[in-house]
Amino acid sequence: MSNGVAHQNGTARGEPDLQKIHDDLILIAKKAGEMMLLARPSAQTSGSKKNSADLVTETDRAVEKMVLGTLREKYPSYDFLGEETYVPGKRLTDAPTFICDPIDGTVNFVHGFPNFCVSLAFTLNRKPLVGVIYHPSQSALYTAIRGRGAYHNLTTRLPFTYPNPPPPLSTLSKALCAVEWGSDRSGPNWDCKYNTFRTLAGAPSEGGKIVHSLRSMGSAALNFCAVAKGEVDLYWEGGCWAWDVAAGWIILEEAGGIIVDANPGGWEMTVDGRRYFAIRGCEGGFAQQKQLIEEFWSAVSGKYDYEP
Repeated sequence: MSNGVAHQNGTARGEPDLQKIHDDLILIAKKAGEMMLLARPSAQTSGSKKNSADLVTETDRAVEKMVLGTLREKYPSYDFLGEETYVPGKRLTDAPTFICDPIDGTVNFVHGFPNFCVSLAFTLNRKPLVGVIYHPSQSALYTAIRGRGAYHNLTTRLPFTYPNPPPPLSTLSKALCAVEWGSDRSGPNWDCKYNTFRTLAGAPSEGGKIVHSLRSMGSAALNFCAVAKGEVDLYWEGGCWAWDVAAGWIILEEAGGIIVDANPGGWEMTVDGRRYFAIRGCEGGFAQQKQLIEEFWSAVSGKYDYEP
């Protein structure tokens, strides 16, 4: 084994070694999960960022410090984008970059609601190539490498096919939809979100789509995993950041799903675009996905407008 920098950071040809990155991220995620389960946070002792719904704990900071330190030691030439060390104005670039959300679902975490995870991704040319999400309360690991499929606990390929494969995508009236309230509770983006929820859940006699139901996991990463597994048909979101979605993005794509713009008409979306509409894979492929996307877009009230 050579000792050159190229081999430290990738293959002998200088390309990123995606398998090694995948394996390293799994070890880091498992350690992060242990730190979460040993912590004793509470809603009374946690801090907030922009408002009382946007929480942060010492465990968030400690986990990100551990992740950053480990990755810098192993991959000193790669960039890093993390929620707790983010500097306003920093943008995701084409450079090899690790993206970290130390605890996705912090509100759940501080309330003792066991739906939180660590989300780690590796991107190149601003596209996720490796994703690792670890849900420690369930010992559930979700992973993907570009072109090699997505897996639950390294053994079960996504989407789940047991006891039954996901059914064909149909209309919104037969859909289970993931959404989140977010921490912005006023202004045009809030109005778009709230009014769209009302249309989705409402009765047809009042212009609604009467979806089967709306689900909020409290974690963007776990919402992506639910769509990738086929347990939820779609996830519509605005206001998240790259660290919330990068790992889930590649996991969902490798499970046959697609991500488009949350705003109507946007078929191309970037991982740092802050508006996301994720749709699960299905046997009918893009034709079925497209039909459901367009029906959903017809229910969107207004549009999201988030600063990058």
